[in-house]
Amino acid sequence: MAAFQHGAIDLDTVKGVQQAVIDHCALMGDRMAVLDVPPDLSAQDVAKWRRIEAGYDSKFAVLYYPWIGVLDPLSGAKRFIPPSGHMAGVWARNDNERGVHKAPANEVVRGAIELPTQLTRVEQETLNPIGVNAIRSFPGRGIRVWGARTLSSDPAWRYVNIRRLFNYLEKSILNATQFAVFEPNDPALWGKLTRSISSFLIGEWRKGALFGRTPDEAFYVKCDDETNPADVIDSGQVVCQIGVAPVKPAEFVVFQLSQFSGGTSLVTE
Repeated sequence: MAAFQHGAIDLDTVKGVQQAVIDHCALMGDRMAVLDVPPDLSAQDVAKWRRIEAGYDSKFAVLYYPWIGVLDPLSGAKRFIPPSGHMAGVWARNDNERGVHKAPANEVVRGAIELPTQLTRVEQETLNPIGVNAIRSFPGRGIRVWGARTLSSDPAWRYVNIRRLFNYLEKSILNATQFAVFEPNDPALWGKLTRSISSFLIGEWRKGALFGRTPDEAFYVKCDDETNPADVIDSGQVVCQIGVAPVKPAEFVVFQLSQFSGGTSLVTE
């Protein structure tokens, strides 16, 4: 996007490059594209660009707005830059401090000193449903990421942390079960795989990554003669079915305020 700002490429080229990055992430299945919007757009312009001109639909892509103001380390002057690099840093810090299951939002953007536009709550609520993650400035709280949506129209993959949690779980389970390669494909192996995967998922549940009051509510692992009939065994495969219930972020805190004869009642949802 910086190349577009300097006139080196046009918006069609920007879209082509971004789509190529999205396609790459979808093909690999273990990474995500962190995208920027064009510079100097209003909230209304961004909504139009997102819906009509870009039109991306992918669970492997994320979009942030607006650009952020930083101090140029060489000149010492303020300049506005695409936010994707800082957002990647926020993701890394969030992963380290809280875990990949925590949505990388309501986090301070370190190094950001100003925003070119001050988004209102109404504008943010317009952009959020279409997958544009806002960066907002709050008095006394600094500049913060205020959105955790992907660019997917599928509600199951609406949140960044859900997609990344599944990436993490899949990669971790694949790495942890390499011992099964070339082992006899029999009930003993199925039991070992079930215990190994269950132990890992219990650990993730205890960290708060999975939803449920008990491990049985949070996940299941099935690896037996039903998932591994004779034809599967003959093909050299061992199949385990795994289901998990991820924790979704609370995007809005809603208060219901009602009046009763003895005073005021406040109920939090």
